[in-house]
Amino acid sequence: MTPTPPIMPIGSDALLARLTQPQQPLQQVQAAHAASFSSLLTQGVDAVNQKALDADSKLRAFALDDSIPVHQVTYALSQAQLSLELMIQMRTRLVEGYQQLMNMQL
Repeated sequence: MTPTPPIMPIGSDALLARLTQPQQPLQQVQAAHAASFSSLLTQGVDAVNQKALDADSKLRAFALDDSIPVHQVTYALSQAQLSLELMIQMRTRLVEGYQQLMNMQL
């Protein structure tokens, strides 16, 4: 059995150097790592719209020439439906939150 090495204390020089390193301002960190709320909503709506268009095109192709299997059409329709339901739920939550903020007394 090998003996365990002794625990060494943290050097104050290393700790002091780490604490005195310049930090990025909060605005720079937020700008680099977070998109604006409106752009996130726009991207979400665009994604839901794209899924609905994809489901529609697969449904049309299936109805016209049967070139797409029925399970792909069903999956695309289910995906579009779930995406739309999620978007509606998010809209409802946002509206409820806004109404709660407006009803707050200052």
